[in-house]
Amino acid sequence: MENMEDLMKELNDSIKVIHPGDILKGTVLAVKEDEVLVNIGYMTDGIIAREELSSDPRVNPRDVLNVGDEIFAYVIEVNDGEGNVALSKKMADSVKVWDDLRQLKDEEKTLTVRIKEAVKGGVTADVKGVRAFIPASQLSLRHVEDLGSFVGKDLEVAVMELDEEKRRIILSRKEIERKEADANKTELWATLKKGEKRRGTVTRLARFGAFVDLGGVDGLVHNNDLSWKRIFNPADVVSVGDAVEVYVLDFDKATGRISLGLKDVAQNPWNGVKDKYPAGAVVDGTVVRVVDFGAFVELEPGVEGLVHISEISEERVVKTSDVLKASDKVKVKILEVDPKKEKISLSIKEATAKPQEDYSQYNTSDDSGTIGDLFKEKFKNFKFD
Repeated sequence: MENMEDLMKELNDSIKVIHPGDILKGTVLAVKEDEVLVNIGYMTDGIIAREELSSDPRVNPRDVLNVGDEIFAYVIEVNDGEGNVALSKKMADSVKVWDDLRQLKDEEKTLTVRIKEAVKGGVTADVKGVRAFIPASQLSLRHVEDLGSFVGKDLEVAVMELDEEKRRIILSRKEIERKEADANKTELWATLKKGEKRRGTVTRLARFGAFVDLGGVDGLVHNNDLSWKRIFNPADVVSVGDAVEVYVLDFDKATGRISLGLKDVAQNPWNGVKDKYPAGAVVDGTVVRVVDFGAFVELEPGVEGLVHISEISEERVVKTSDVLKASDKVKVKILEVDPKKEKISLSIKEATAKPQEDYSQYNTSDDSGTIGDLFKEKFKNFKFD
């Protein structure tokens, strides 16, 4: 009898006692279309119905769990009427998530969430069955115009605020980007070299040029360095979001300024310009800018020369704009070319001047001839009727 009592006591002690509300650890035994069978170390196995698997009621159990997976499950009922333990994974996740998030926050670790929807002031994400909120101001280091563009995307985020009583979770992507930017800045300034070519992304357009992110640090491509052509609006060359390759022209770590160039050095139209436009040649051009001291004339895209106000006309010109305006087609004579300084001196009056008779062949200092002789020689073949 004593042995029997000991045996019964040992048997009773080995029987696990569970209650509704318990969270148990178990192993997935089978995954079916509508339910999942779980070994929870009890006299009977537990069953998770599909609607208790995830906050998404349409989820396919086979997309979530595999045989052999270890999971936590919440006990809904010890006996579901058929002798099975009714379990819920989504309820266990929603309880355990607070402990997990608190640990992540304390250890300053991150998690990845998928953005569910855009709402007023930000976006929401599902964190193991619990709704989390990311304010628009915490979505990025840069201003976000379209919240809807984040829907469906996976984002690495940090935990900013937790309130279990109010079931409030505030997340931030901005904190992740700030840390990444700080690390990228350090690496960028340590490796930046003048003249090198780097890849970047156009982040902003201004009246005077385009800003390009090189990886945590923005550099400026001035309008003059966007193209070999004359540029008045950077939007004519690039758009926000464009991936570009730029040259590092200059930089100052102390001020944080980086000057960049988009135009390709190898395509410089000034290469060989002296051979193409030799001094004395007369060519066609277009007035592109009128100033007080003259006018700039484009000979080809990227190559311009200056017609000084004194070289516009034989007559005295008081105001350039009285004679010329932008887009005028003109003929100009090449006076001087300086490829190094990228300067060409031009003349309109010499290009349009009528050729004069060369009388140098007649030597008027010779005593053997007179003015009459000169005219006699000039008109010797002329016949009067």
